[in-house]
Amino acid sequence: MKNETHASVIGNRKNKAVVETVAQIIFTICATFAILAVASITIYMIVSGTPAIFKVGLKEILFSTQWSPAAKTTEPSFGILWVILTSIIGTTLAILIGVPIGILTAVFLAEVAPKKLAAIVKPAVELLAGIPSVVYGLLGIYLLSPLMYKLELAVFKGSGTHQFTGGANLLSAVIVLAIMILPTVINISETAIKAVPSHIKAASLALGASHIQTIFKTILPAAKSGIVTAVVLGVGRAIGEAMAITLVSGGGVNAPLPFNSVRFLTTAIVSEMGYAQGTHRQVLFTIGLVLFAFIMAINIILNKILKGVKDE
Repeated sequence: MKNETHASVIGNRKNKAVVETVAQIIFTICATFAILAVASITIYMIVSGTPAIFKVGLKEILFSTQWSPAAKTTEPSFGILWVILTSIIGTTLAILIGVPIGILTAVFLAEVAPKKLAAIVKPAVELLAGIPSVVYGLLGIYLLSPLMYKLELAVFKGSGTHQFTGGANLLSAVIVLAIMILPTVINISETAIKAVPSHIKAASLALGASHIQTIFKTILPAAKSGIVTAVVLGVGRAIGEAMAITLVSGGGVNAPLPFNSVRFLTTAIVSEMGYAQGTHRQVLFTIGLVLFAFIMAINIILNKILKGVKDE
């Protein structure tokens, strides 16, 4: 009987060892594929984006404001400074608008809203996450652009120098981007807030703090790691968006002013890749390389910030 039991134990150990070995192999293969995917994308972007740098010049591409790739009567120009600044300013403004609204909405759902109301608002937020980006763009055209055009008329009435855009401008793009990042920020922030141990909230209330004081001075600081993660993912969504922004930004390569028709890095590629040839096409790949480097730099910075928050 003892021998049978001993043999059974040894058999179970061998089975577990086999399972663990197989699982380790599978995980290693998956990790290898992920690394190869990132490496291949990086190499492809570098190989495709560098020829135009040597042909046109890095200074001309990054620091010139003139974009005329198809000019026939004059020398073609490939300056994307306005495009870069538009992406930076537009994304920053969208984050400044969307993140506070998203976090406060998450606080409302997690700590303030009655359960019946939260049960209605929560599915609505999740529905926002499932709406295709092109639908946001169409809604922006039919709902937001007319309002922006009326505001544009009111601001620049009688001005002979302003070029009217019909409501398709930087301000419209920022508002659409801010709305699009809301589901990501709300869902992850709410989860982080609900994950805060209940005894932390109870201790704050027991010390005499009000509910609002407890939320902003105890719960939110305790959930800051998850909230920062929500912000990181929201930034990624804002930077990588193209289709909706193409429809509401106007598409002009101009200075990133609120009522100007503008073009983001993503929309610059989408707008012209279909017909671009020769140097023009190579410069579009260079724009993709700039966008890739831009996203990598932001991810590295935000990950360091996130790591610092977790270590506190």
